[in-house]
Amino acid sequence: MNETTILQLVKMRLGISTKVRDAYLSHIIKGAIDFLEKTHGVFLDEDNMEHQMFVVDYVSYRYTNQDSPTFPRHLQWRLHNLIVSSKRSDALDVE
Repeated sequence: MNETTILQLVKMRLGISTKVRDAYLSHIIKGAIDFLEKTHGVFLDEDNMEHQMFVVDYVSYRYTNQDSPTFPRHLQWRLHNLIVSSKRSDALDVE
């Protein structure tokens, strides 16, 4: 996953035009990608716009809702679909 592209998209979504928060946002992006790949076993395809936009939306949520324990329903639904489609792809590759 191209973290530079994700960073630029996150900054556009959040309306950030300076580089002051780049290091912090980069850590959130790396953490989000690790979370998806290592915890949930989701293979992220950098050419898949749905995957890119999920990471952008998830990182934006993590940045703006640091103290909120609730996970938005639309992100839960999209994460579930990513997990299911990733598991389905793994099963198809075995056969």
